[in-house]
Amino acid sequence: MSKPFVPLIRILRDPDLRATVVRSLPLFYREGADPALDRPLHVRAGSSLSWFGDRLALVQDDANFLVLIDPQSFAVEAIPLPPGEGGLRQFDDQRGNKRFKLDLEACTTVPTPDGEIFLAFGSGSTARREQILMVPGSDPNRFTLQPAAALYAHLRACTAFSGSELNLEGAIFQADHIRLFNRGNGAPQDTLLPVNATGDLHWEAFASYLETPEHCQPPALQNICQYDLGQLDGLALTFTDATVTPRGILFSTAAEDSPDATRDGVVSGSAIGILGDRPRWIELRTPDGALFLGKVEGLCLMPDIHRLWVVVDADDPTLPCELCEVELEGDW
Repeated sequence: MSKPFVPLIRILRDPDLRATVVRSLPLFYREGADPALDRPLHVRAGSSLSWFGDRLALVQDDANFLVLIDPQSFAVEAIPLPPGEGGLRQFDDQRGNKRFKLDLEACTTVPTPDGEIFLAFGSGSTARREQILMVPGSDPNRFTLQPAAALYAHLRACTAFSGSELNLEGAIFQADHIRLFNRGNGAPQDTLLPVNATGDLHWEAFASYLETPEHCQPPALQNICQYDLGQLDGLALTFTDATVTPRGILFSTAAEDSPDATRDGVVSGSAIGILGDRPRWIELRTPDGALFLGKVEGLCLMPDIHRLWVVVDADDPTLPCELCEVELEGDW
């Protein structure tokens, strides 16, 4: 039996587009540090971003806290998630405990008849990272952390989507499906290469799976597409997040010299792009025209459709994550 055809879409840089970082705000928790919760003074990382009610919800790949940001006052609330080994909620090389982190790397908000549900996905790069955070809009403190090994096994088996290493980095809800974005920054494995790819899960079937994953099979991944995003300053661009806007699906990418899906590397810059009939991207720059060197890992649209919120992760636990305002110009 022949394998199903998987399209490869080449996305080119469009010099007529502009994406300028006009403001950067370091994120510090409103209530400060709390050693009892292993909460630091600042938000350590920003790996994905979504509107959740009238606040911005941010997940982190190296700290077990859901972050809620008031976009008017920029007050930052931390909701503690279950701790890892030894009751710790921060994970890094210095502590030697990165293998215990949830590695939440993708999030989206789903409107339902009973209110919004915020979903955050573990990257799937290791077995520990195969969990999905579900947060009801009615009470964010009543979250559920659902193991989803069967889903991740299915995603990994779909090598047209996962490539050599599964690494979920983006998720959107659109119409009746969840679209997942795999980041192609893995290491080659045998005959498999890393791929940037998208795939769709039917929402109703996926919601049923989340209710009872031990008794229900996950829906099959459909509509798989692969993408060639090109390079920025000599390094390959790879997906880091996505969001739905009136203009279409916007995505963020980073050019990072990472050896595999679990380790960080040198970053030469980031870009914002758009999918659709004419997919394209442009690198982020500062107001003086210099290349913006931050690693953008999350984005969502501001009320002004010509501006975005993006989050920048310095991959340094001593530095606060930054929420940045980006101005878009051109035919987006």
